[in-house]
Order: sequence, then structure tokens, then C-alpha cells
Amino acid sequence: MSKLTDVVEFRIAGGYYAIDVQIAREIVDMMTITPIPGSPDYITGVTNLRGEVTNILNLSRLIGLPEAVASETQRIIVLMPEASQGSNVGITVDDVCSVMQVDEKDVEALGESLSSDLTEYVKGIIKVKDDATDTMRLIIWVDMYKVLSQVLS
Repeated sequence: MSKLTDVVEFRIAGGYYAIDVQIAREIVDMMTITPIPGSPDYITGVTNLRGEVTNILNLSRLIGLPEAVASETQRIIVLMPEASQGSNVGITVDDVCSVMQVDEKDVEALGESLSSDLTEYVKGIIKVKDDATDTMRLIIWVDMYKVLSQVLS
């Protein structure tokens, strides 16, 4: 029997990406973010989320993708504190598509021979059949634990 995993699917720079759903605490609409002077470019700033100061990271910059122009579909995926070493952290994405179950048989490993910095942050490539177009769509499954361990160390 195949193993099923729940993921949150989102868009960045026109591509499809996902993270494990258990790492996501909630998804909120974009809100005012206060920049932090002198911080690395992947730190968008901080925001007040229901009385909690929350650090906002720009996932596009973190994994080396081009940034989209601000739009009404942008969201913040607030992560579980356990995933971010006890900190309140959110990541910005261009749009959240869905929460979906992924069967391990629909996930392929990224080639080990690729020498991209991104490959160490990828758990695999999820293959999903797009019912509207009857084509196969690929979703890059991001290992947020590895991304955050690099950023928060």
C-alpha cells in the first residue's frame, strides 16, 4: 500500500511548489509588513499577526526564484513554531492553490547529478494530472525544514 502525504500547493514565479501541510499553521491574506533595516534580502520584515510579532521570509528569494509583482492573490503561509526553532515565521507566496494528498508513487526524486543550490531543498517532484487540460503538471516539493535550518542557523 502506498503512503499518502498531505501538502499545501502554492505558486511562485509562475511555477507550482508544495510544502508538507503539518508544517503550516495557517494561511493568511497579505498584510502590512515592516522592513527590518540591514536584514538579509530574503527577510521581508515583520508583521503583527493577532498580537504576535511574526518574521516574514520571502520564499522566492530564499530558493533563488524571480519575484512576482505584488498582487491580490499573494498570501502568507504561517509556519508551525516547531518547524522554525520556536520562532513565529511566515513565508510569502504568490498564490495558494490547494491542500492535496500526494501518493508516494507520484513523487520522483530530483536527479543527484544536478548541481543546483536548490536541489538540496527539494524533497521530490510531484506529478499531478491536470483534469482541465488532461496533461501532467509538475510540483516542486520544498523541504522547508532544510530551508529553515539554513536560514535560522
